[in-house]
Amino acid sequence: MTVPLPPLPPTADDAYRPGGRSLAEIVDREHRALLGLAERVTGPELPYERRRELLDVLIAAVSRHLSAEEQYLFPAARAAVPDSTELVDRELAADVALLTALRGLSGPEDPALADVAERVRRHVGRVAALVAPLRQVATDAELIRLGNRWEIAEEAAPTRPHPGTPATPPWNKLVEPVVGVLDKVRDVVTGRRTHLSDLERPRKH
Repeated sequence: MTVPLPPLPPTADDAYRPGGRSLAEIVDREHRALLGLAERVTGPELPYERRRELLDVLIAAVSRHLSAEEQYLFPAARAAVPDSTELVDRELAADVALLTALRGLSGPEDPALADVAERVRRHVGRVAALVAPLRQVATDAELIRLGNRWEIAEEAAPTRPHPGTPATPPWNKLVEPVVGVLDKVRDVVTGRRTHLSDLERPRKH
């Protein structure tokens, strides 16, 4: 069974392999980053302001990750992985719960942060178990094309949790970029940091 994607450009090479990273590689890399952020932000040894910045980055990273996941990973799994519908439905519900928990945080000293970190850890384990069978049924080219779409989706994705937005295509592909633009405007105005690389630049006073 193949993953339903738009057709590739005509080519005489049957072994055509598009450029880019596979979805499986991207998901694995992002999961490691999310676990690292969750561990750091719940650690007591950092100053409050640094933990606040790490929490902003964690919230943005999870928001982008779940947006791309719902746009491309879950539909691909539904189409290509046998008996995955129930698992995907459960994970969609878990995504809403995670976004709701993130939205409810008052800061890095909120006791609920420990629950959020645990939700992130459980998410990583469940989704990794969904990606594994997808790797078995999808071709390398399909996984790379999904990875390319994932990265484009993340560029336009929200940086703040919006548990009430649509979580399935086609509506999430239309709504998420619009919400993402509004989030990014707020980020610029407030000076909020949303990527790990942002933590290396000095804060403006």
